[in-house]
Amino acid sequence: MTSWSVVVPTVGRPCLTDLLADLARQQVQPDAVYVVDDRPSPETPLDVGTADVVVLRGGGHGPAAARNTGWRTASTEWIAFLDDDVRLPADWSELLVEDLRQQPDLVAAVQGRIVVPRAAGRRPTDWERSTAGLENAKWATADMAYRRAALEEVSGFDERYPRAYREDAELALRVRRHGWRLVRGRRHVNHPVRQENFWVSVRVQRGNADDALLRAVYGRHWRELAECPPGRFKWHLATVATAGVALVGALLGRRRTAAAGLAGWLALTADFAWRRIAPGPRTGDELRRMTVTSAVVPFAAVRHRLRGWRQHRGSVEWPGPARAVLFDRDGTLVDDVPYNGDPTKVVPVPGAEAAVARLRKAGLRIGVVTNQSGIGRGLISAADADAVNRRIDELLGPFDTWQLCPHVASDGCDCRKPAAGLVVAAAEQLGVPPEQVVVVGDIGSDIAAARAAGARSVLVPNGRTRLEEIEQADIVAPDLGAAVDHVLGGQR
Repeated sequence: MTSWSVVVPTVGRPCLTDLLADLARQQVQPDAVYVVDDRPSPETPLDVGTADVVVLRGGGHGPAAARNTGWRTASTEWIAFLDDDVRLPADWSELLVEDLRQQPDLVAAVQGRIVVPRAAGRRPTDWERSTAGLENAKWATADMAYRRAALEEVSGFDERYPRAYREDAELALRVRRHGWRLVRGRRHVNHPVRQENFWVSVRVQRGNADDALLRAVYGRHWRELAECPPGRFKWHLATVATAGVALVGALLGRRRTAAAGLAGWLALTADFAWRRIAPGPRTGDELRRMTVTSAVVPFAAVRHRLRGWRQHRGSVEWPGPARAVLFDRDGTLVDDVPYNGDPTKVVPVPGAEAAVARLRKAGLRIGVVTNQSGIGRGLISAADADAVNRRIDELLGPFDTWQLCPHVASDGCDCRKPAAGLVVAAAEQLGVPPEQVVVVGDIGSDIAAARAAGARSVLVPNGRTRLEEIEQADIVAPDLGAAVDHVLGGQR
């Protein structure tokens, strides 16, 4: 018999109960159904109706991490991933089992067809056409069954993709690079067009940051490798550039330059708007939406692509679950007492003891990386700093490695964060490659040090964390408990 489980990531949308009801009505039932509650801070239990499911906590880290949590909990040969907004025909599970039974060992996954219902009596809106594009998407996890052995070989989904965009295409790319095949099956799901607001086309431009990650890891031909259709980013970039020419020309008093830039921007924006309006219903609401958002979308696309480029430059292929966690000291593990050399003033932040204990119980190596410029400034001695560290070890440890930089910024050392030295030294001492290390800190220099070393990072903001540091962080957690949830999400 073919053993299979279902994994559904969700943020608690009402459509979840419809999907689970569809599952319960299937003639052939899965071995288990895992619903991963990916709400960041759930205040109420997840509504699963009367379905017999196992609810797992995702922690709000996105569908990639949530799916990893689900499949690592399951023990079946096959894992069928479903989105929470699809509907299942009555024969879906029967056809799924047939799809799986007939596959040779070298097939890693079988995709179901996605059918998007059309509105009757009118042409589709821009958003409806965008959703209908799922029908031609390759390897979309709206309905995708993966062999567990393949997921284990490639360490599952890349959790750096925080939204339902590109994470499934990237996984398929990696699986194929490992020698597996992916095929299409006979089954299908229905994917209704969900209701969205006026600005949905602007909001989805956040996916440009994920495109930047794909480009950083796989190079300029990433679209061909990931089997993603051509995008419009080059046109968006040209649109933003012409607007920049118009603005600079106006500021410098060069009327011809400003006029040329303005004309270029108007022409490109009008062309973009018409390409979206022409195939649509051309109602008043749709015309207003397309006119306004066509002027905004190029700027949003470029902004998010630049943000992604900053975040992901130098990124490498997904290395799998984390094996070590390095904490910043002051403001992250313990209260920030400036230049503290007094062990009696050491006070762990709320949740620090439980967070460290959970990591230790899960078998991860744990260390501390800390800048202590008070030594270089002559405000405390190295012995004072050691005494404080010993007190932290007594309260929260023992830690597997302590890495301390005594220098001031003007010394130009290689160890002071945001340089990579402390993280690299800790990884070497722990015997863990930097790409399997997570740095948890409270300010931008902690995150920058992780990036410089090729490690991952989680920012836990506090009162001294600047807004731009939060915006530029890869992962932001509200507290240490949530940060550990993110780390351990890759261990289950």
